[in-house]
Amino acid sequence: MCGIFGYWDRIQQSLDDKVLRGMAQALVHRGPDDEGIHHQPQRGVAIGNRRLSIIDLGGGHQPFVSDDGLVAVVQNGEIFNHLELAAELRSQGVRLRTQSDTEVILRLYEREGISCLSRLNGMFAIAIDDAREDALYLARDRIGVKPLFVYDDGQRMLFGSEPKALWPAVRRKPGMCLEAIHHYLTFNYVPAPWTAYEGVCHVMPGTWHKYTRGRHVQTQRWWSLADQREQDFEFGDWSDEFMALLDDATRIRLRADVPFGAFLSGGVDSSTIVGLMARHVREPVKTFCIGFEDLRYDESAFALQAAQRFGCDHTMEVAELNMLAQWPRALHHLDQPHGDASFMPTLRVSELAAKQVKVVLTGDGGDELFAGYDKYAQFFAQPDALTLPQTAFERSYFDSISLFTPKAKTALYRSEVRAQLAGVDSFTAAAQPWFEEACHFDRINQALYLDMQLLLSGNNLVKPDRMGMAASIEARTPFLDWRMMQFAFRSRGATKLSARGDKKHWLKRAAAPLIGNELAYRKKQMFTVPIGDWFQGELHGWLRQTLQGSEVIGRLFDPTILGCMLDRHRDGQGNFTRELRALAALEIWSTAC
Repeated sequence: MCGIFGYWDRIQQSLDDKVLRGMAQALVHRGPDDEGIHHQPQRGVAIGNRRLSIIDLGGGHQPFVSDDGLVAVVQNGEIFNHLELAAELRSQGVRLRTQSDTEVILRLYEREGISCLSRLNGMFAIAIDDAREDALYLARDRIGVKPLFVYDDGQRMLFGSEPKALWPAVRRKPGMCLEAIHHYLTFNYVPAPWTAYEGVCHVMPGTWHKYTRGRHVQTQRWWSLADQREQDFEFGDWSDEFMALLDDATRIRLRADVPFGAFLSGGVDSSTIVGLMARHVREPVKTFCIGFEDLRYDESAFALQAAQRFGCDHTMEVAELNMLAQWPRALHHLDQPHGDASFMPTLRVSELAAKQVKVVLTGDGGDELFAGYDKYAQFFAQPDALTLPQTAFERSYFDSISLFTPKAKTALYRSEVRAQLAGVDSFTAAAQPWFEEACHFDRINQALYLDMQLLLSGNNLVKPDRMGMAASIEARTPFLDWRMMQFAFRSRGATKLSARGDKKHWLKRAAAPLIGNELAYRKKQMFTVPIGDWFQGELHGWLRQTLQGSEVIGRLFDPTILGCMLDRHRDGQGNFTRELRALAALEIWSTAC
């Protein structure tokens, strides 16, 4: 796990080394252990790395450079099958000087070119400077576990693991992207490839970019989850394959030369991961959770139950429920507005774990792959959800997950903002292309596919990455092994959400022998804090002052409509928790970043 950064100048003008060091310093939290820069000023190109040392602590310094000095590689992430790939390379006579997974990328690239990406089982953002063809490649993992941002003014392209790494190299920090904010108000996060900054884009998951001296950038998608085709399973066969895949995905994610552990909520996903970890280690698995005194939000009893079942070395800390003092810090590390309140407790549990370990395994991805959220049961409980015409189904599901409807956004905007955004439709721009890719899936899998591409990469994977990196720990996600993702979308929707509305239908049956029925079938709780109650009571004054005193909020939104929303929420005439939380996050982001 690291942070990467660099630049590519089409007319071969170089950046000052001091600027490159500033880019590196902006990512020091992602990689506090080491720094390396491969700079070719005569070619106008550099790739750099801030390293969190996880594998081959002494020999893993990046960048890795080919023997002839013409190819250099940096990565943020981990290649979990690097041992198998290294053994294959050695059998073919390739000399590897280290045990590093990044050297394996270099040697594979030398032999196979950029097509080597398909051989990697991991989470990664990679930069490759290839002087042989005078080109720079940027590549991102299959589902976007690791971030990668680009700013391109036509002459010079800058890249970094976080937008803040770009700012030392830009002449003027970009302004706010109005279209991105429009999408933010739909999804509660900014979906890729948009970012909240004008001119900054997020490299799409499963794609690579190739930069050469011309203005054209070659972009290719090298993996697509939509390539799967659903098939029929008997439960026994499905369960055997599911558990075998998840077990192996967990096993290879235990490869580390530093202490590791797991986030444990006591939910079915994290409990299953911890149970599988316990099979492969000699020492008790170190597990971490935070609890709250308010039992509506406290899962610590379930986490303790799972920890005791698997003999874990469990650390639990009761945290203050009111974490709003951490909101600016969380948004600073996010670099973009996010309306999700669970970033704050995720930051807290990351800080707790970082006292003992540098790597944690998590259960992220299970809900999107196997229909774990209540929203799926609620939507598909509608009598016509499975029989609507395709276009009506797409729009209906999109509306069900939208924060603000198009009509509500239109009413909220000031007239001049409304005019600027005329014709910009979040459904057409951000959702419909994914529905088109997934149209061969059944309706449940279409909904899950959309959330895999938007919610997972746009919000739910941002959480463990940015909050973990804020505390300098690496989060690994066995459910998002590419083999598991493909298996999930070969599985029909009815295996995930039953006709009775049972979420994770077959997953729970498969995991129950390992984790026990009580944990497998417990009611799901969301990892969050009761901001809505606070906005109605003790924090209402703060919220009103924050929103009505904000330059950004005032520039974008009609004060009368906003004031009415605040009044109605305070008086209990409507629940605008999510909408007000998103607007508050937008204001805090605008000052914290």
